[in-house]
Amino acid sequence: MRVLGVDPGLTRCGLGVVEQSAGRAPVLVAAGVVRTPADLDPARRLLAIEDGVREWVTTYRPDAMAVERVFAQQNRHSVTGTAQAAGVAMLVAARAAIPVATHTPTEVKAAITGAGQAGKAQVGAMVARVLRLEAAPKPADAADAVALALCHLWRGGTVNRYAALVAQAARNPRPRVIRPAVPVRVPARTGVPA
Repeated sequence: MRVLGVDPGLTRCGLGVVEQSAGRAPVLVAAGVVRTPADLDPARRLLAIEDGVREWVTTYRPDAMAVERVFAQQNRHSVTGTAQAAGVAMLVAARAAIPVATHTPTEVKAAITGAGQAGKAQVGAMVARVLRLEAAPKPADAADAVALALCHLWRGGTVNRYAALVAQAARNPRPRVIRPAVPVRVPARTGVPA
C-alpha cells in the first residue's frame, strides 16, 4: 500500500509518500514541501498548494492519503490557514477517488515514537530509523508528513485498507455480469413423514 502523508500549512505544506507491502518494511518513496510566500494572496496560496498536492498525487499515485487533523491552537490565524490547506489536500484526494484519513498529532507521535508528547526531533529520528535513512527528511514538515504516512500504514485499520481497495477497484472497473433472476419452484411436501 502506498500512502501520501500531508502535514498541512500555508507557508510549508509537508508531503511524504511511504510504501509498504505485506511482510516487508516500509520504504520512503518521496518527501518534500509545497512552499508559498507569506505576502501572496491567501486564495493564490491555496491554489499553489492544490497544484503541488495534485502533482504529487499524479506522480506517485497513492492508494490513500493521511492528513494531520487540525486542532485548536492559540493562534486562530494559524489554525485557519492550516485547516484551509488540509481541506485543499482532501479535495485533491476526493477528486482522484483516493480515500482520506485524518490523524491527530498525538496519534502520529504515539505511533512513531511510542509517546504522544514526543518532540519534532524525536519524531524525525524515529522516521529515519524506521525507514533506515541516514537522516530525517528535511525540512521538519516533510518528516512530519512521512510520519503521518507511516502512522496510517500502521494504524489505518482494516476499514481504511478496505476503503483503499474499494477506491482502487473504482479506478479500474471491471464489466459487471448481470444474470436474470430465475424463479425456483419448490415441490409441495405431500405424504412425506416429518
